[in-house]
Amino acid sequence: MEKLSIGKMAQMNQTSIQALRLYDKMGILCPAEVNEETGYRYYDVKQSAVLDMIHYMQSTGMTLKEIKNVFEKKDLAVLNQALHQHLEDVDRQIRELTQQKKAVRRMMDSYDRYLKSPADGTITVEYIGERKIYSRRTTVNFYEHGIEAYENILKNLKKEMVGQGVSQYYYYNAGTTVAREDFVEGKCVSDKIFVFVDQECGSTHLQTLPANMYACIYCDDFDKEQGYIAQLRSFTEENGLRIMGDYICEVLTELPFTDSGKREMFLRLQVPVYFRKHGEK
Repeated sequence: MEKLSIGKMAQMNQTSIQALRLYDKMGILCPAEVNEETGYRYYDVKQSAVLDMIHYMQSTGMTLKEIKNVFEKKDLAVLNQALHQHLEDVDRQIRELTQQKKAVRRMMDSYDRYLKSPADGTITVEYIGERKIYSRRTTVNFYEHGIEAYENILKNLKKEMVGQGVSQYYYYNAGTTVAREDFVEGKCVSDKIFVFVDQECGSTHLQTLPANMYACIYCDDFDKEQGYIAQLRSFTEENGLRIMGDYICEVLTELPFTDSGKREMFLRLQVPVYFRKHGEK
């Protein structure tokens, strides 16, 4: 037997002396020989095969306790079961990290839009592509009650999303709607709250906001919304724009700092419109 000191064994196998001592303590990989007088540990080079297996099993996510159990049982069925469990764990972690990455990207995009958006009170006409939303009906018209009612509606939405198995990753930049008929008649009656989702959401409770031209006004304060809705309606009337669907209040971004004691939001208030052609009524 070619005797290797613990230091040489560690160096040869790209591991640490501390790790070898731990493996010895746990009974996973013990030295081939221990000098009774000096206590020095010596390994056989052939034990590198066991060390390779330990490292490979660790790379799958198995713990040393699980590896010890496999070695002691000497049963491939035990190893196979452990590997299947770790595969499920890895898939779950991948899903979670993918959602986390998307959440980071979504927040970055949100702040980028905020930095590049027009100033408060600016009215524009924009093309906005198709969007998917997860929505729920509201029983309270928060326009009559203020921000407190809005917060309660948000919490009910979050509770329902969790109950439906919809990832909380989507619980960001919520929006509300006013039915087309109420908007045209000058009534501020909230009937729906929603969050934007994507095709991977997996819920059956999704709706589509179609691609369209939208008359928009940008707003930097929740309390200004009703006044800006009136401005947006006047703009569509003065420019002969036909209202094609429900009014939407989209939260472009939420700011992580506040001095007002309430949720700080930058909004894009919007309504789908149609440009009447010459001669159309």
